[in-house]
Amino acid sequence: MSEVSGQWADRAYIGSFTSAGGRGITTAALDPESGALTELHHTETLVPDPSYLTVVEGPGGPGSAGGHLYAVSERETGGAAAFSLADRDRPELLGEPTPVGGAGPTHLTVAAGHLITANYGSGSISALPVRADGTLGSRASVHQHTGHGPETQRQEGPHAHAVVPDPSGRWLLSVDLGTDSVWIYDLRDACPEGEPLPYAEAHMRPGSGPRHLVFHPDGAHAYIVNELASSVTVCAWDAGRGALEATGETATVPDSAAPERNFPSELAVSPDGRFAWAANRGHDSISVFAVAAAGDSLQLTGTVPCGGHWPRDLALHPSGRHLYAANERSGDVTWFAVDQVTGTPHREGTVSVPAAGCVVFG
Repeated sequence: MSEVSGQWADRAYIGSFTSAGGRGITTAALDPESGALTELHHTETLVPDPSYLTVVEGPGGPGSAGGHLYAVSERETGGAAAFSLADRDRPELLGEPTPVGGAGPTHLTVAAGHLITANYGSGSISALPVRADGTLGSRASVHQHTGHGPETQRQEGPHAHAVVPDPSGRWLLSVDLGTDSVWIYDLRDACPEGEPLPYAEAHMRPGSGPRHLVFHPDGAHAYIVNELASSVTVCAWDAGRGALEATGETATVPDSAAPERNFPSELAVSPDGRFAWAANRGHDSISVFAVAAAGDSLQLTGTVPCGGHWPRDLALHPSGRHLYAANERSGDVTWFAVDQVTGTPHREGTVSVPAAGCVVFG
């Protein structure tokens, strides 16, 4: 039986698109043994389109009160919102959503004392100060990406899709679908206000459309899911130099099973680094990868149905025992038990969550 910092993360927070019938942020109790979710609360329309969330743990670690939940508001005039988790079952909104100075924020993280968003619509990242009480400062620092890719309908300009701190805590990586690149920001040598400092741009294969990134537990490799190429790129990561280099690429579905168009959305890696998974929109499946012992290659070992339609997010519980697919168009979250020998997910149950966008744990 695995534990997280001595405690279970026994709540799930599920983002959604209120513009498509979602009920805001859903809080669900999570049974750490079975992985089952039980709905507890919905924020409804307190924040419009809270499609992606992140949790900052309370002082007692996972499963303790006193933390904060942050959400994007994925609208043309993008925003971000802070919630208190003093009552973990009923997140309390701390003021009105704060403008991020960018359009369509799709992802966020907290690093270097700031809430940082990836703004897909405007192709930028924004940084908002996080105050000592967890609330957000009102002034956003915006860093604009530039460039484009060869697919004119989707890559006419930059489209930042994710922001991920590296394991060392020095760097922030922003994955941009429109420029086929990963923009690297320096957090250690940040501006006096603590804002990320642009450092370098790592170029990926033209037309691949990189969307999201996860690090291997060794901290020396990263995997990027490509929305336009239906693949995962393996990269070597040098935290000393802030250098990311693509070293290989693996398809997310077998050639014989590939639909006309498939748009992978998210990745997850097991805590021991032996397995990885990717969600496929179109094929409506979860890819299962065996990870080489050195972390430098992936082998597709199979796919399983995602339990619904259009899996926008894929989240692995920190214990590594259960995997969750947020199926946007079928309006549900399906959970799977992960075979610890093969890495194969086995469907265990589903809860209805209209227009589901993401799943995070706390």
